[in-house]
Amino acid sequence: MMGICGTAGAYEGGDMLVRAGPTWVFPNDDSSAVHPIPGSGVEVQDGISLGFSVTYMVTPQIGVELLAALPFKHDIKGEGSLNGVDIGRIKHLPPTLTLQWYPQLGVDWVQPYIGAGVNYTTFFDEQADGDLEAIVGKTKISLDDSWGYAVELGADWAVSDNCFINTSLWYVDISTDATLKTAGAGTLKTDVDIDPLVFMLGVGMRF
Repeated sequence: MMGICGTAGAYEGGDMLVRAGPTWVFPNDDSSAVHPIPGSGVEVQDGISLGFSVTYMVTPQIGVELLAALPFKHDIKGEGSLNGVDIGRIKHLPPTLTLQWYPQLGVDWVQPYIGAGVNYTTFFDEQADGDLEAIVGKTKISLDDSWGYAVELGADWAVSDNCFINTSLWYVDISTDATLKTAGAGTLKTDVDIDPLVFMLGVGMRF
């Protein structure tokens, strides 16, 4: 591998960094009551998918990164007066654009970085669960797309000049309005702040 990747060195302006690996989404969620059901709420479960990112190094210390992933899947559970009720399942895609800073440490075995930027999350393939439909009848769920900020902390652990192991952690501001159109209880609504921590453990290459 050392023969393929070369010798270790600092990043340079014009470099392209490609990272990929398993990515976990851990929601720090909070919701309003599912109107008009008093004392109710919902909880978004963890999800995992394949994440990947591309960073263009504008200078040796400044990069611009686009984070993408295969769709994440999440189960939605009821809370409060809906505790124990499986609400449904959703998928989402969270493309995130960040401006990154790479401090120069004078070592060649690790390169940390921090970033901040904007996230767009789109929800799709929302499906109601049989538990919910047994209570309120046939249900159609829809979630509004979300715009929010994102902050990032990461590090590339050098294998050689062009190959590295990556660890990355994001906090992403994701808020959505959920609408449940039911056959037996009319239209139910709730506001959900998902606000997840997103962790990726991957491999990367410099081009």
